[in-house]
Amino acid sequence: MDHYINLFTSMAVAYLPKVALALVTLIVGFWVANRIARLISKALEKNKVEATVIPFLSSIANTIMKIMVLISVAGMFGIETTSFVALVGAAGLAIGLALQGSLGHFASGVLLLIFRPYKVGDLINVAGFTGEVESIQVFNTVLKTLDNKRIIVPNGAVTSGAITNISGQGTIRVDMIFAVAGDEDIDRVRASVQRAADACPLILKSPPVDILVNGHEVGIMKFDVRPWCSSGHYWDVYSFMQEHVKKQFDKDGIRAPKPAMDVVMAK
Repeated sequence: MDHYINLFTSMAVAYLPKVALALVTLIVGFWVANRIARLISKALEKNKVEATVIPFLSSIANTIMKIMVLISVAGMFGIETTSFVALVGAAGLAIGLALQGSLGHFASGVLLLIFRPYKVGDLINVAGFTGEVESIQVFNTVLKTLDNKRIIVPNGAVTSGAITNISGQGTIRVDMIFAVAGDEDIDRVRASVQRAADACPLILKSPPVDILVNGHEVGIMKFDVRPWCSSGHYWDVYSFMQEHVKKQFDKDGIRAPKPAMDVVMAK
């Protein structure tokens, strides 16, 4: 009995400080990991990162730091951690290879949420689709098209090509072409188009509407008409001008083009 008591006492003296240090390291390490995760969340919120991705990123950071703490505590007990780290690395590599497509979309989603080339409500063109941004998710961007279709675009496809933010500048130019008879007076046509534009309350007064001669063909004269409006009113202005320019032309007696052909007959 004395032998076992002495053995237990010697083991307690030898290992108790290590156990106490390991427990302190574990408690303090977990507290620091939680604290850093909260700081990361606050930093992301301050930079106006999408709210849906903030808990995900802070959770990943918290988990990684706690795994590092556990490995450090295992090393204090003399456990060989090299093989354990290699095993974790191999498992991470295998998972990464199996999910490389999804991880690519995730990385692209994080970049979109950090750099914010567009936001919810913007009208954009990405990956061949044009629509209003309904939501920016970790793996996908959801668009609502102009004909009310729901398009889910993988974030990897978004970042791998050009992103056109149609409404990103706040104002946008509406480019249109109108054709009249080739012998119409240019100033008269320009004044008629300007009257139609003045009747639209959505068209901005500054910059002014550009009404420019685009080209001449046999029996046809074309005009470029370029009013400016708020980005959200693009299609409203486009439809208004298509209707009211025709009505104004009819009211002012400006004739529609009549395509013609010059025929030259040899004697």
